[in-house]
Amino acid sequence: MPMKTALIQQQYHDNKEKTLQITTTQVVKAAQNGATLVVLQELHQTEYFCQCEDTKFFNYADSFQDDVDYWSSVAKENNIVLVTSLFEKRTAGLYHNTSVIFEKDGSVAGKYRKMHIPDDPGFYEKFYFTPGDLGFEPIQTSVGKLGVLICWDQWYPEAARIMTLKGAEILIYPTAIGWFDEDSIEEKQRQLDSWVTIQRSHAIANAIPVISCNRVGFEDDPSGVLSGTHFWGNSFICGAQGEILTQATQSEETILYAELAHERTKEVRDIWPFLRDRRIEEYDCLLKRYCDKN
Repeated sequence: MPMKTALIQQQYHDNKEKTLQITTTQVVKAAQNGATLVVLQELHQTEYFCQCEDTKFFNYADSFQDDVDYWSSVAKENNIVLVTSLFEKRTAGLYHNTSVIFEKDGSVAGKYRKMHIPDDPGFYEKFYFTPGDLGFEPIQTSVGKLGVLICWDQWYPEAARIMTLKGAEILIYPTAIGWFDEDSIEEKQRQLDSWVTIQRSHAIANAIPVISCNRVGFEDDPSGVLSGTHFWGNSFICGAQGEILTQATQSEETILYAELAHERTKEVRDIWPFLRDRRIEEYDCLLKRYCDKN
């Protein structure tokens, strides 16, 4: 039977309290419209604070357990599997960019800590986040086995492949990515095309659907050093052959819905048996940084 899924593309609304209220309203709406799986974007509770390096933002992680309790209640009240993206504090000086996945009864089905951590102008995540230590492990839920990855992870075919080889039935990418004003129109289009293409490629290579949930809106650099970021939206859901099932605009807050059927994966893999034809005995080089002699 097809499963109705929803992703919520939104902007940051000035403060955490207001943003949570709007996000929760959208989650309720998605559930009322029949969604049993709802996906939220990366670090959806706050502004994307990684545009600068400032120790004051570590305080955001102090509420991690309260945040878990809050979204647990939202999942339970709406009888949905809910994919969140939270700032996790394990102890002072040790933090993660963490997706917590909730079952329909509000229990924690599992969590994933972001593995690939970028460090670029406007995306200073290495300052805040320790690389994940939970591995690429799909999370079993009542709606299927979810391969949850986060943003920068989406550029790495190895992550998608390992999730697939461990039985993931859907790949899910909570994301925060956007443009800088200094880039040309042509460069902005190339970046967006690359972002969509790499994720559709993961769907094709692994014959499973992909859910990619990005934010929208302009956010200032809190430090004032950079010009800020226009998050480019374009959230989408694609099927097991990479076909776009639904896609958002670059600027509007919206809920995207799609019907996904796990049976479709078998149909596609039976005609495109990429997993069967992998030459695993020839892939040792993948375990090296670069395949030279040094």
